[in-house]
Parts: sequence; structure tokens; C-alpha cells
Amino acid sequence: MNILDRYIRQTIFAPLGKAGQERLLSARVAIIGCGANGSVMANTLARAGVGSLVIVDRDFVELHNLQRQMLFDEDDVARGTPKAIAAAQKLRRVNSTIRIEGLVSDVNAENIEDLIAGATLVMDGTDNFETRFLINDACVKHRVPWVYAGAVASYGMTLTIVPRETACLRCVFPREPAPGSMPTCDTAGVLAPIVNVLASIASMEAIKYLAGAGTRNAGIINVDLWDNSFDQFAIARREECPTCGKNQYDYLSGARHGARTALLCGRNAVQINPGHGHALNLQTLAERLRGTGKVSVNEYLLRLELDANEITVFPDGRAIIKGTDDATAARSLYAKYVGI
Repeated sequence: MNILDRYIRQTIFAPLGKAGQERLLSARVAIIGCGANGSVMANTLARAGVGSLVIVDRDFVELHNLQRQMLFDEDDVARGTPKAIAAAQKLRRVNSTIRIEGLVSDVNAENIEDLIAGATLVMDGTDNFETRFLINDACVKHRVPWVYAGAVASYGMTLTIVPRETACLRCVFPREPAPGSMPTCDTAGVLAPIVNVLASIASMEAIKYLAGAGTRNAGIINVDLWDNSFDQFAIARREECPTCGKNQYDYLSGARHGARTALLCGRNAVQINPGHGHALNLQTLAERLRGTGKVSVNEYLLRLELDANEITVFPDGRAIIKGTDDATAARSLYAKYVGI
């Protein structure tokens, strides 16, 4: 069977055609974050025949994810499967003819350039502006196009960024929004339909760019499904933009080797990342922790359940501390039980 036969419903769409499909098959896309938006993007692009997908996510599947994260199921919750692994496993069963790599990793200034190396395009499936600014720095520096996408409550927005050609993220947001100034899934919730619509628009932007066809989004597309609104705003490059105007990569230059903490959206949880040089043997740690609480371990993670907290530890030394949004308390629990 000709490999193009499985994509016949795409190739008979004349503006895409066989030539566009062949470009998709030769492309490599990095999806940073595989939660709500990222799982829809990964699913769509795998089925569309993007030849190589790299799916990067730091987290594992939990019950509350299933309301809107379409690639996962209750078995993934029961096994505590990392999202990147669960997504890659499912999508290989969907399309065995493309290359799919799942990476359980915390995206930071130390690894972002390696993660996007060789990518034709980068997709934003993250849930915070710090990581998005980091993606923007790396993509502008290396001239890799990327698609920003964010959804919360019933609305979302997307922006297609082609370095040196269109506005970049810091042209739109010169600095990170102040803490507490933007709604999050903690404060506003999120409805599954806006995730599917917004991530599908972003995925179509990816398909158009990779195929070299269609009319790409030249600004911001903003959709609110509760109010039935669909708006587009033109965005121009700013000559004074620190990133694409002055080549200042402030977020990339912020690499540091001490422990990093991050409050996780909607989770009452804090991530602790000790930085480089902290590889863990999970089986050895499991033996050490027996008697302190309920311990479960697999090849991807170790979970320690305590009375008021749950600690999930990954082989790279990262941990997610549930049951607190206090970074100081989370670091204390990490030091007490993991000890790095």
C-alpha cells in the first residue's frame, strides 16, 4: 500500500494535495507540553501524518486531566503514567508509520535548545508564560517557527510566530504578566470545547506552515465559545522588542544550577527541580522510603503517599509535591524524603 493512501481524505483537498502531504511527512515537530492543548495538537498532527513528533512533558496523568485531555484514560491514571509516555504509546498505535518520541522532562533554559534542535516547527502546549518566553527566546534565536496557544475558562488565543518575519511573543507581551493578574485554571477553570477548538486552530496553522500552503494567521486569533465570539487582531513586529528586535535572549540566559520551583496550575502542587547532576535510582529510593508512607514505583516514577502530601519523584531528580502551594514547604518535604 502506498503510504499516502492513509491520507487520501487530505490529499484530495486540492490546496494541500500530495505535495503538501509529502512536506508533512518530511517535517519534524516538537510539542512542548502535552496537557490539554498539547494532547489535541499531538493527536491531530500524528493523524495528519507529520513524519516526526517529539512530545515533551514533565507531568503524569491524573483523574482531573480526563475532562479535557483527550489522549489519556483511567488506565493511565491508575498506572501513574507520565503524559509524554502515555501520549507516545497511544499515538504509535494510531500511526505506526511516523516517528514519535515521548520525553519526560522539565523544559528549562538548560535543555530547551536541545529539545527544539532539528525541529521544523514548535508547538506550545504549556500552561505558563515563563516557559512560553523561553520557547520564544530559543525559537527566535535559532529561527524556528512556533505556534503559541493558550486556553482558560471558555476562551483562548493563538499566534503563529515566524522569526524575523512576524511579531514574536515579546512583541505582544513585553514582559511576563504580574502574578495574579491573569486568570488560570485554578481561578477560572477550563472547559474542554475551547481546548479542542483553540488547539485545532493552532494545529491547522501548523499544517499550513509545514505544507507551505494556505493563509497563515498574521496576528492573534481570539475565540470565546461561551459568548460565541471569534476575533482576529493584526500584530506588527516591534523594532524595540528585546527578543526579535535587539537579539536579547533574557530567558535563555537565565540558566542556573540551583533548585528551581514552579507552582503547578490547578494542582495545589509544587514542582522541585534540583538541576543537572541528580540522577536517581528509583528502586533504591523506594527501599529507603519504605515505612515512611505508601510507596509505589515503576520505570518512570516513584510515588510516596503521606498523610497530607503526595510526593512523585522522577529519575532526573525532579519531584512534584502535592498538598501544598507553598514553595518553602515543598522544598522542606523534598529535602526530608528525597534528600538531594
